[in-house]
Amino acid sequence: TLIGTVDLKYDDVSYATVHQSAFLRCGMMPVQPIKELWWFKIGASEERVYYYDPTSVDAALMKRARRSSRDNTSLEICPTQLSDEGEYKCRIVVWDNTGDSTEPSVPISKEARMMLKVNVPPEKVEITHLTSGRNLSLRCKAEGAKPPADILWTKTSPDGVETEIPDLSKTREIEPAGELYDTAEQIFYQLEENEMIAKISCVVRHHNTNTTIYKNITFVSPAIQNALKVTIQRFAEPVLYSSIENQDGQDNKAGLVKISADPGFKVPYNTSVTLKASAPGVFPEPRYLWWVGDQTGIAGRELHIDNLEEDKSYYVLAENPLGRVVLEVPVHITTSDYSQWNDSSRDGDAMVNDTTEGLDTGAIIGIVIGALIAVFFIGFAVWYWTIRDGTHVFSPKKEKPHTIDEETIPFRSTDKPLLRTISTQTLEGRRSRREPSI
Repeated sequence: TLIGTVDLKYDDVSYATVHQSAFLRCGMMPVQPIKELWWFKIGASEERVYYYDPTSVDAALMKRARRSSRDNTSLEICPTQLSDEGEYKCRIVVWDNTGDSTEPSVPISKEARMMLKVNVPPEKVEITHLTSGRNLSLRCKAEGAKPPADILWTKTSPDGVETEIPDLSKTREIEPAGELYDTAEQIFYQLEENEMIAKISCVVRHHNTNTTIYKNITFVSPAIQNALKVTIQRFAEPVLYSSIENQDGQDNKAGLVKISADPGFKVPYNTSVTLKASAPGVFPEPRYLWWVGDQTGIAGRELHIDNLEEDKSYYVLAENPLGRVVLEVPVHITTSDYSQWNDSSRDGDAMVNDTTEGLDTGAIIGIVIGALIAVFFIGFAVWYWTIRDGTHVFSPKKEKPHTIDEETIPFRSTDKPLLRTISTQTLEGRRSRREPSI
């Protein structure tokens, strides 16, 4: 633009990226001595941004503004904020001299207006997904961009070849968020049989700020440690198999199938147990199938076992389109005392255990021999007193009947006690029939 004898060079629209430097050009051709330089931001009123007087003043009324080192009249703002966007005016006062040195110079004011556009790259990119077997629903959202960002999808093979996913089943939404915009795009993708993909990427491109952001979903198959390829009748093809007893619980490698048990893998008799499977980092989300013996499989992350009565091994299949593995999960009973629910037998077992606790073999043999000797002496004493008294040891002592005369006749030492015994028993029997209440 030519104004008088001065050509002002400026751009109608200038672009800047937030948090970076903005450059508003306002130069002179040819260069003239400057009397004053003003910069204004145009809004409801003119807001002074910068003032320069070569003789005394070089003042930035906006702290982030300064004269550009390129030509001393253009303006730089650093760092740029979104609020800096708008219309600006540069005013330059120069000395107009026609070349006649005898005439005094006259100050002439020159002005130019321009727009500053501030671009904002996406502040946040997130990807969400839903899976069902080989069917994938993927949604990518780029938030807080100005202008709205563009989104495309790519897939990468295991050997690193990246190709764009066609726009066959894609939906896009652009939503304003104040002065910024959120862009969301959703695709539906079906994995082909035996298709091998290392990752699917949401590629967010913001051309105005030269920004490209990748958000990846990495495909991971279920994995186990110390695996063997075995043939299981339930499956047509061999599968990778291992036991949880061969798994290192400290390994945090993505894709490893993990099993937890509540209250534990070793429980008391008749305890209920819940087994739970997980596979952190596996994508697509695996499906799980539990079984024991020849029973029908139960699908789901969890298996609930009611009242476990014996040691058993359960099996779980973890499978997604990339692979499948089988883990054996042994659950053990901590005691073989299955009679613990009978109070009398439990008490007896406890008493035996308490009595024998801490005794070695020699002590037990000594106790047995001592008991046999004691029994021998007791038997001998009983036998001796029986022979001496001439009576049965365990016969009850009889009272003398007083109503029968012949029973009152005293016996001589030569009389046989057997006759007295028979007579007494017979009579007592008769008396018992007469007096039943005794």
